[in-house]
Amino acid sequence: MPARFTLTQLEYFLEVADGGSISAAAASTHTSPGAISMALKELEQRLDVQLFVRRPSKAATLTAAGQRILADARRILADADELHNKAASDQHDITGHLAVGCYSTLAPFLIPPVLDDFAREHPALTVQILEGSGDTVLDAITEGRCELGFLYKQDLPGGIESAVVRTSKPHVILANDHPLAAHRTIRLADLVDEPLIMFDGPSARNAAALLESVGLQAHIRHFSSNIEVVRSLVARGIGYSILVQQWPIEMSYEGRPLAARPIQDSIPERETVLAWSSGTKLTSRAVALIDFCIATFRDDSRDYVF
Repeated sequence: MPARFTLTQLEYFLEVADGGSISAAAASTHTSPGAISMALKELEQRLDVQLFVRRPSKAATLTAAGQRILADARRILADADELHNKAASDQHDITGHLAVGCYSTLAPFLIPPVLDDFAREHPALTVQILEGSGDTVLDAITEGRCELGFLYKQDLPGGIESAVVRTSKPHVILANDHPLAAHRTIRLADLVDEPLIMFDGPSARNAAALLESVGLQAHIRHFSSNIEVVRSLVARGIGYSILVQQWPIEMSYEGRPLAARPIQDSIPERETVLAWSSGTKLTSRAVALIDFCIATFRDDSRDYVF
């Protein structure tokens, strides 16, 4: 006999997994703790597994079996939501809820158009954004908490598919009065004796590797995980940095001028992608966002101001 669990049971399962306890799930669903407990018990009987380790007055912890079905449960509910929205709306309408992750350093460039222009095109669709590190976004994708995620393609592990939505080429930023700022382009060899202000993000620690690729040694002056700190230190003349995304205003957080210059050496572009779990059938909502981002960002290259 097939396992005859209900969508409500799966919903309560996810609420407990996300909230960490039956009481938290009851509060978020406006349901009694007893109803949540009964639904979980019935779901475990139908699936013939124990989903949580539950102790009185303590958090509910997922078992190994619970961890295994977590992402599948999210996808089943997402598919059910997709079916309901298609049945209840015009075939051209995009409705429902779309959860999207975004690597934090990409967020200032990508999230505003998504929450403004894309949302305006699809007023019946609710878009929820999760910002965080690359690992945070990848975990959200593989666990089914986000259907899509903005990431750099080179950071993707196996089991993830993607569509390229934007390409960027690393560039150098300098204080506006730095002697090299007078150059239209900069060779990496010109920076060999300069101190490097390193943006300390998992996807941005390629500046030293970029220098090493042409036989140069990076002299790192300071690490920072805050991109505005990096830009402010550079604007004060403490060092240079190599960044991927091009800011529209060449000014630091403190109001000091900066100079952004293309790198003369032959270096690879960085590809920004919308990523999803391999084997996942994307909803119409996800496909609509991918199409929007390709049309909006693919040719969104910024000219350097000299």
